Amino acid sequence: MGKKEEQFMRRALFLAEKGGRYVSPNPKVGAVLVKGGRVVGEGAHSRFGGPHAEIVALRKAGPRAKGATLFVNLEPCAHQGKRGPCCRAVAAAGVREVVASLQDPYPPVSGRGFRFLRGSGVKVRVGLLRAEAEALNRTFLRAVRSPRPWVILKAAMGWEGGMAFPGGKPRWITGEEARRRGHEARSQSDAVLVGSGTALQDDPSLTVRLPGWTRKDGWPLRVLLDGGLKVRPSARIFRDHPRTLVFCSKSASRPKEKALTRSGVWVFRVPREGKMLSLKAVLKVLRSLGVGTLLVEGGAKVHEGFLRRGLADEALFFVARRKVGPKGPRLDLGGIFPRLQGLRVEKMGEDFLLRGDFKF
Repeated sequence: MGKKEEQFMRRALFLAEKGGRYVSPNPKVGAVLVKGGRVVGEGAHSRFGGPHAEIVALRKAGPRAKGATLFVNLEPCAHQGKRGPCCRAVAAAGVREVVASLQDPYPPVSGRGFRFLRGSGVKVRVGLLRAEAEALNRTFLRAVRSPRPWVILKAAMGWEGGMAFPGGKPRWITGEEARRRGHEARSQSDAVLVGSGTALQDDPSLTVRLPGWTRKDGWPLRVLLDGGLKVRPSARIFRDHPRTLVFCSKSASRPKEKALTRSGVWVFRVPREGKMLSLKAVLKVLRSLGVGTLLVEGGAKVHEGFLRRGLADEALFFVARRKVGPKGPRLDLGGIFPRLQGLRVEKMGEDFLLRGDFKF
């Protein structure tokens, strides 16, 4: 495949990355329609439940789609989800050829879209910029191919790893820019998780607070690990949100469970693994509910639990210039950093964002 075709596919990947911030648990997809060497239509899947990239591109191209070549980073879908099958729309528009980076590993789609297109007389080629396409949708691909979600450990801390100031009262560690990026991470995740210690001390709501951001289906889910059901039903994590999940031990109070379920909270009992709930069991339940990306916000013991069990995939650490204090919860950064690959540092106002992938 020539350089010109690579340029068109890179455009599709760019559109997917730029427009796909709020599509999870769906993949990021961009589409470019080319006819006579010129782009006649392009688009991206920009929100969960919205039109897919191929449909956006076809609408923009109109009758010019007939005889065109479609560049798309993932196989056009062949199943009836929130929208109709994209492969049928592509064939019906008279597209001559589809050039795709990847076959979709999602079982209801995998290979079926390509087979339908070929059966409809559309030429199909697969593999252009495969590595870039896999990197773009690594969280989606991991979730489809694995029994657990992609797990991101997110924390705000002082330069020495401290995660809470002395005295017990919640105080911001990082500045406004870092906190806004934290909310963007929530908005791009399927679920946000904290332990009971964080819920009791900070009383977080775990909601997304970004200007203009809305999602009416209750995602991202709010998830609480509370083995003994210590967090009261009046806590903010249970308010004004249709989707909150609590994981507790099998021996937790039945009356407390009933009080939560009456208010619409979903309670799951899982085994213990040492002093913690079984994180593997928690992840298995979340994956069965469609969670592909899980953002773990704390506290320190919860983070360490995921790390000890090798269940973390990505780090998202906001580090302030100041020291938080000699006491209180902290992460052992000296032990964490050697496990990170591709470590990247980004300036966030007065703070820094450290990002990398865990390798165990």
